[in-house]
Amino acid sequence: MRGLSAALQPQAGWRLAAAFAAGSALNLAFAPFAWWPIGVLAPALLFALIRGLPPRRAAWTGAAFGAGLFGCGTYWLYTCLHGFGLVPVWLTLVLMAALIAAMSSYCAALCYLANRFWLKPLATRDWLVLPVLWVLLEWLRGWALSGFPWLSLGYAFIDSPLAAWAPLLGVYGVTWAAVMAVVAVNVLLRMTMPASRRLIAAAVLAALFLVPTIAARHDWTRAAGAAIAVAAVQGAVPQDQKWQADNRDATLARYANLTTQAWGARIIVWPEAALPVLANDIPNYLRDLHAAGRAHGADFAIGLLSFQPQTRQFHNGLLVLSSAGDGWYYKRHLVPFGEYFPVPAFVRSWMRLMSLRYDDISPGREDQPVLSASGQKLGLTICYEDAFGSQQLKILREATLLINVTNNAWYGDSTAPHQHLQISRMRALEAGRYLVRATNDGITAVIGPHGEIVARLPQFQEGVLHAEVRPMTGLTPYARFGNYPVVIGAGALLALAVWRRRRGG
Repeated sequence: MRGLSAALQPQAGWRLAAAFAAGSALNLAFAPFAWWPIGVLAPALLFALIRGLPPRRAAWTGAAFGAGLFGCGTYWLYTCLHGFGLVPVWLTLVLMAALIAAMSSYCAALCYLANRFWLKPLATRDWLVLPVLWVLLEWLRGWALSGFPWLSLGYAFIDSPLAAWAPLLGVYGVTWAAVMAVVAVNVLLRMTMPASRRLIAAAVLAALFLVPTIAARHDWTRAAGAAIAVAAVQGAVPQDQKWQADNRDATLARYANLTTQAWGARIIVWPEAALPVLANDIPNYLRDLHAAGRAHGADFAIGLLSFQPQTRQFHNGLLVLSSAGDGWYYKRHLVPFGEYFPVPAFVRSWMRLMSLRYDDISPGREDQPVLSASGQKLGLTICYEDAFGSQQLKILREATLLINVTNNAWYGDSTAPHQHLQISRMRALEAGRYLVRATNDGITAVIGPHGEIVARLPQFQEGVLHAEVRPMTGLTPYARFGNYPVVIGAGALLALAVWRRRRGG
């Protein structure tokens, strides 16, 4: 409590307010704003604010920064949980507060550890400790307790020169480069710093931007055949109407009619849970669709929910209807409190009494076979799965085309769909492959192997997106080695920082 009392002293209030404002402003670096220089300036302000602070005050300052970042950056959860999920307001606010507190604890830990063990603003603290702690804690946040990698700093730089680090070291490599740039900017802005150190900082800053740009001239992946036509269907059925019984037949008819506009494409993709039914309930509909596809030379990847009578399990899946053989991919990385509920039985009973959804979706197996369509090996992900890049590495050894289906209708007209598209762009860049992204109401897009948007549809409008993609083979360094170089390298540098501290350096 003494730490909290000290942090709340009047003279410290401005510091907490400034940290909160900096964290809030960092959201402007992400889509849809994409002002990536703020991704350098906002953390630079945080590092300046904690310089010389006692560890506990530094921790509270970091927590305020995290509260600004995640409080403003995940506001759309209210729409998802209460607006469409019908979760009571009080419970929605409790869940949101718990998430913000948990995410803010990572920022607090970074500031506490840095100031507890490396308080003096020397080279070890600036160039080793702050960047590696940020990277390691961000990596930890991406998998601990199911993981929440949303708003990882590297995504903010998808349209900057630093993005060229992604094929080499992945999104956490981009984060590392960004935090190194933050340190360099801090050194440059400190007028009391010796000219020699400021010159070094300028050289580091230049290298961070120039080296990956030069490396980007090398193509790690290569075309493995002629371009093929693809189409992504966006039904734009509002989430609050989709599962109403009266709209069932209209939704089925809408997707069937939109698909007639997709003929000419070799692969046609429908979004996650595109139809408000279980796949088990529409065998004739799917059979007719497959027959029409064969007549027009098209294969399908369709997002559907399915039920396994033998195991009594529900799955969130992608059904591939292909001339090479039909098959299912089942989502492996599920969303807690969205697709499954890690709660005791009495809470589940209460949810049933409150008419809230209480059934769990079951995860798919880790060793699912690679599915094919129109001669392409498909790297499939469903919704939030594409935020976990390392979980897709195994499939990249075979996949020639990436497909992601999602339902961003849960988030309404918020920043979330734009940020999710930003994440998908990073996955395409890391893998050096085309990615076809079909969503229920936006943002449906085709992304190129350099993370560029090839084509996209407007949000909240039904339509069919047509584009051409090229099958790609080969592995980028990140696809070959994953996060190991970054994590091991950061760990080694942190060990070096510990050693230098013990030596008085």
